[in-house]
Amino acid sequence: MKRTPCLLLAFLLSITLPVMAQKPDPVKMKVYVDALMKKMTLDEKIGQLNLPGSGDIVTGQAKSSDIGQKIRNGEVGGLFNIKGVEKIKEVQRVAVEESRLKIPLLFGMDVIHGYQTTFPIPLAMSCVWDMNLVEQSARVAATEASASGINWTFSPMVDISRDPRWGRISEGSGEDAYLGSRVAAAMVKGYQGDFSKNTNIMACVKHYALYGAAEAGRDYNTTDMSRVRMFNEYLPPYKAAV
Repeated sequence: MKRTPCLLLAFLLSITLPVMAQKPDPVKMKVYVDALMKKMTLDEKIGQLNLPGSGDIVTGQAKSSDIGQKIRNGEVGGLFNIKGVEKIKEVQRVAVEESRLKIPLLFGMDVIHGYQTTFPIPLAMSCVWDMNLVEQSARVAATEASASGINWTFSPMVDISRDPRWGRISEGSGEDAYLGSRVAAAMVKGYQGDFSKNTNIMACVKHYALYGAAEAGRDYNTTDMSRVRMFNEYLPPYKAAV
């Protein structure tokens, strides 16, 4: 009977130590990153900011010769809109085995309203006024996308848009700043969680502020707006997402 507490302690340690070991030491991580940065050339540092479109990778071959060579040269930090776990594994293999510094790539994609499972478009999804459902839809999308190797989504779109002539109005949550803020926060939480699981992916709030207020609904047109209206009606969803 006296051995029971010891056995229980040993069992608890056996299941908790592996979890604890998975958490990176921030001090060691900083030392590693600093050492890696010192090894990098200026071109390689700039390359980490480069996220080219995958081109024919999505529907064609695993990697184009041009992209493959850029990865080997350290000129690419990630790829955009590449789909398929086998293609992603092959491109990642090139990065970690054939490049000088072996830095893994990031893989980003427009996972807007689902990945394999397709949910209603964001404008329709916002109509449910149920933030739990909105969050769950993002959680499902993150789980499916991460299973394919995607770790970054360019969503949610939080542009407030009030002109139906604008061609991208369906990608956001509509005209209301409060609703847009609630949806933005729920989506980010669904995608990212607390990053304690490998099924989380990074969210990227978009687009540049006031993009949804283009004059006459013409994409990338000029915007005429007061600072008061900008802060009160157009910026709240960005703040909520962060």
